[in-house]
Amino acid sequence: MNRTRLLDRALAYARLMRLHRPIGTLLLLWPVMWALWTAAAGAPDAWVLVVFLFGTLTMRSAGCVINDIADRNIDGHVKRTKDRPLASGHASVGEALTLFAILIIISACLVATLNQLTIRLAFVGVALAIIYPFMKRYTYLPQVFLGAAFGWGVPMAFAAVTDSVPHIAWAIMASAVLWAMIYDTQYAMVDREDDLKLGLKSTAILFDDADRAFLGVFQIIMLCGLALIGREARLGWPYVVALVVCAGLAVYQQRLIRDRKPEDCFKAFMNNNWYGAVVFFGVAASFAVNPTDC
Repeated sequence: MNRTRLLDRALAYARLMRLHRPIGTLLLLWPVMWALWTAAAGAPDAWVLVVFLFGTLTMRSAGCVINDIADRNIDGHVKRTKDRPLASGHASVGEALTLFAILIIISACLVATLNQLTIRLAFVGVALAIIYPFMKRYTYLPQVFLGAAFGWGVPMAFAAVTDSVPHIAWAIMASAVLWAMIYDTQYAMVDREDDLKLGLKSTAILFDDADRAFLGVFQIIMLCGLALIGREARLGWPYVVALVVCAGLAVYQQRLIRDRKPEDCFKAFMNNNWYGAVVFFGVAASFAVNPTDC
């Protein structure tokens, strides 16, 4: 295989893994970081942090690969996805399956260094990652399954740190699931017309003209949930400031989607990276400012 051919294959695999689009990895990572810092009272073990950082990357990449396998006959009919490697013929299904297996093996090797509870929970995470891509064929709520897949790192993080999954872990996961419904509905609003033509389902289609109202309600509930989590974890004023900023970001996202223009809906989706980062800053800063009070 010559150098040019090798580079083409590497680029195709990188695109399968969405390495050129890190937003998905970041949206998966932020709830994990909220959980790690809360579970460890602001001081997570260095190795546990490394495992979750790299594990987030490999599992998100694996999820993208299996998603493209599931959608290989659909992506070519959608403007946003027609150039994906499987849809465009730049990679084969066999290559994608091999890449998926390698990523799962790497993830398994990472989680195998943690305790038994975390390892057992990891099996559920893999199942959710495999199931999610097929849900838009059967339910108008695939975003709930995405939220479960993206939020499952939260109980795993608590298990890795405390060898248990306390009720606050499930509260943080619930917020992560709700958050995924918000940002992935915004994302689905970009593809709504194509999805309708292809007979696919999403919350954007289910909510129809009430999409903004539903998202507004979800944003309010999420902020309330995060406030209760902060109270339970005894987080301080930096967390309160963070939630105020998040409220502003929610309003900004509502303004972006007000006319339902695909490009603005995508901007709203992308803005959620800042939302997750601000929440993390609030958690981390609270422990840094008042470690004995949190």
